[in-house]
Amino acid sequence: MSDVFGDLGSVRAPSGVLVLAMAGGIDYWPDLGASLSARAGAVAAAGGGHLRDGLCEAVAVAVADDRPLPVRASTSPSPFDEEPAVAVLEIGLGLPWPADRDRSAPVRLGDLPVDPCGTVIGDAMALDRWTGLEGESDDGLADVTYWGRYEEDAYALFGGERVPWIGVDGIHGWLDLPVAEAEARAAELSAWCERVHGRGLMVAVDEHTDFHRFQRAGFQHPLRVGAIEVGGCPVLGIGWDPGDYAMRHDGGREHGRVYPVTLAAGDSGETLLRWTIPPA
Repeated sequence: MSDVFGDLGSVRAPSGVLVLAMAGGIDYWPDLGASLSARAGAVAAAGGGHLRDGLCEAVAVAVADDRPLPVRASTSPSPFDEEPAVAVLEIGLGLPWPADRDRSAPVRLGDLPVDPCGTVIGDAMALDRWTGLEGESDDGLADVTYWGRYEEDAYALFGGERVPWIGVDGIHGWLDLPVAEAEARAAELSAWCERVHGRGLMVAVDEHTDFHRFQRAGFQHPLRVGAIEVGGCPVLGIGWDPGDYAMRHDGGREHGRVYPVTLAAGDSGETLLRWTIPPA
């Protein structure tokens, strides 16, 4: 595991409460009872801790509300392809380490599994407005992508641009179309393939939800990190490599694949939030 930390960007939390959350369930918290911000605020006020309701999980902590909070990560080689994977995620909370607390003893807040849908870092109140996987487009736009055996045949007939995709040069499609136009274009592609080939072409329409936007923002980052704005606040998301996830994290909490989240003292006396994912 590398001890060198690289900068991933920064977030802000004007509510004074930051959450590290599983992306797949952020918009489900209200359906299970209280909002994410209400739950996170109570936990943060008690010193920080873990939240879990059904399949939704997060860690919440109090942070400085008036400054950027830097996010960094160290890496270790993935057993899937030897590419870098997050080993320690570290967030500066903008607060001093308490004078009466042992600097050499991290405080364990709980643990989190790696979510195949991604991990999100952001302000608790801002994330109450998060639009998830099944949400509607925030701006009336959507992306269309297509790939498969007959992709080149479809490109010769329908065109499209090279769309950046996870870890590859790109697949074909169109970005930022009105939703109705995107759906019509996808239907045309599917009908053509069914009529001419039967099978061999996958077509996707992704509306511009926060979930899709953070994944799209991280498509070409080596650690799948994407920065977006949610509820007026900068938010960071990490999309995990499918191959690495399958080898190391599949099964999540049910199979004991959860990783500790702690508060620790930084070298300059600041308080850090750390999520440590050990190498394979």
